[in-house]
Amino acid sequence: MQQIAVITLGVALSLALADNSARAQQPLSIAQQGYLFVGGHYVTGGEAFGGQAYVEFQIPRRKTQPYPLVIIPGAAQTATNFTGTPDGREGWAPYFLSRGFAVYIVEQPGRGRSGYQSDADGPQVYPNVKNVEDHFSAPARAMLWPQAKLHTQWPGTGVPGDPVFDQFFASQVPFARQPELIQALNRDAVVALLDKIGPAIVMTHSQSGAYGWLIADARPNLVKALVEVEPSGPPVHDLDQVGAPDYFHDGALRPWGLTAIPLNYAPAVSGPGDLTFVQEDKPEGPDLARCWLQKEPARQLPSLQKMPTAVVTGEASFHAPFEHCTIKYLEQAGIHPTWLNLAKEGIHGNGHMMMLEKNNLQIADLIVKWLDRTLSVKSPGSGHTARLGAAN
Repeated sequence: MQQIAVITLGVALSLALADNSARAQQPLSIAQQGYLFVGGHYVTGGEAFGGQAYVEFQIPRRKTQPYPLVIIPGAAQTATNFTGTPDGREGWAPYFLSRGFAVYIVEQPGRGRSGYQSDADGPQVYPNVKNVEDHFSAPARAMLWPQAKLHTQWPGTGVPGDPVFDQFFASQVPFARQPELIQALNRDAVVALLDKIGPAIVMTHSQSGAYGWLIADARPNLVKALVEVEPSGPPVHDLDQVGAPDYFHDGALRPWGLTAIPLNYAPAVSGPGDLTFVQEDKPEGPDLARCWLQKEPARQLPSLQKMPTAVVTGEASFHAPFEHCTIKYLEQAGIHPTWLNLAKEGIHGNGHMMMLEKNNLQIADLIVKWLDRTLSVKSPGSGHTARLGAAN
């Protein structure tokens, strides 16, 4: 009888046997792990505490990368997006750990283990089954944007009653509603984290993309690289996607272009009214949205020019019709990002929740290769936890 050995990594629900099987057979050795809270303040006359962010960290015994990864999940999400997948495969966090990165995952203020305090965090939004189904797990059924028909990588049917979908939807949590408030709280919390642990790579997803720009703007000397996985967008206006025949409608305004709160433009501006935006007369190509950009001459974002930036986009995601607008806006502001457009990299069928999809480790590997190439990571680092007592 064939004997089957089962190895438990402790940081994921199961091994990713289908991908990187030889690597997955090796147990992951963790040197240190723990948590801390950053940001926040006392509220309600000092009787409660709010606005803080819970951060969990793991440091591999074989730490070969000089900078840790700080990961910030998007709207309604928590660290579970990265510690595993709803069908029990290896997630991005254990994969990055196996590649020698220390990993810090931030739970946004007002949700999950960060706790919720209405006086600090403001009103909440609750997850909705149909919205999750239409935008994340089964977009080809709804066809709210043209590229949705290309979605093939979700594990399972993507609808309620499927065990994978049910696991995923069970992980969804309420989140703070007000962009101005939650962007400021996350910026301040992650800035406080970087001040503790030192230089790091910041990785965002979706809603947290706005925080990435703000964090890098506030601490350009501590953000060694910025990985924006489908960052909140497009610039200037949200895009409401409503299906054929007129797929795209402008939504809520982003008064600072990429964010709802101030960024440091040059020449300096006294308020968002000093920024002037114009919309393209026609889209760049079929099935694409018209971009909003700065009116030329465009103001620059000098702090964001100081670190390498990658923008990662799935072929079938609701970002596919407009991610080129984010790239154009960044280029206009003097930032020259690498666009990891997965379809052009030969990686097909991905939606917005690519870190959970069937080929998630292929995408993680692409990101690691970009970081290795961009930062020329060749030797073990030291000191990035030197100021964090629990992690020394």
